[in-house]
Amino acid sequence: MRALLRIVAGAAVCAVIVGVSSIVWIRYQAGDYEYSVDTVPAAEVALIPGAQVYQSGQPSPYLAARLELGRRLLESGKVKALLVTGDNGRPSYDEPTAMRSYLVSKGVPENKIALDYAGFSTYESCVRAHEIFGVRKAIVVTQDFSLPRTIALCRDAGIDATGIGDDTQPHNLVYNKCWLRDQIAASKAVFDMAVHPDPKFLGNQETTVRDAINATPH
Repeated sequence: MRALLRIVAGAAVCAVIVGVSSIVWIRYQAGDYEYSVDTVPAAEVALIPGAQVYQSGQPSPYLAARLELGRRLLESGKVKALLVTGDNGRPSYDEPTAMRSYLVSKGVPENKIALDYAGFSTYESCVRAHEIFGVRKAIVVTQDFSLPRTIALCRDAGIDATGIGDDTQPHNLVYNKCWLRDQIAASKAVFDMAVHPDPKFLGNQETTVRDAINATPH
């Protein structure tokens, strides 16, 4: 029994060390690339990863906050197009379409929005942005606690990424759960950056981001 307890305790210590080291490493990788809406250098496109969409089709408050930052970047001329990327792995759930609908309802021209329906994770969104949509420089937009991980993953994927993070959501139980989950996700992010697994879907290159960049708003 004591031997088993020692093994369990040792495994727990190792897990903590790996987790903390991953968080520190990611923050080190991304620290120089975090900005505000006003200070972020311009780029052609903003990359907005998906998050929860309700059954009504409305974005969750976290996702709506990201989309609002993207809208502000486009309106201010910091970017020329938005790439919204998220989960459409089943017919009944479609993050990118909901994201586009929300943006259009806020006055964003539809032809300035490109959609990636296979962004099932932040890692996959970044890799697909580079490999499928040809993104080489971008401003990534997410929550403040997810920003270092998102920047690090996109830069590892070959994108010259800077980022802005939303900090408007109440620091309540939901926020704390999201924060904790993101800290745990740091270890997976480090693994992905070390191993570089293929996304679930790659496919042919698309011109939708370039088309959105070049489109005349209407």
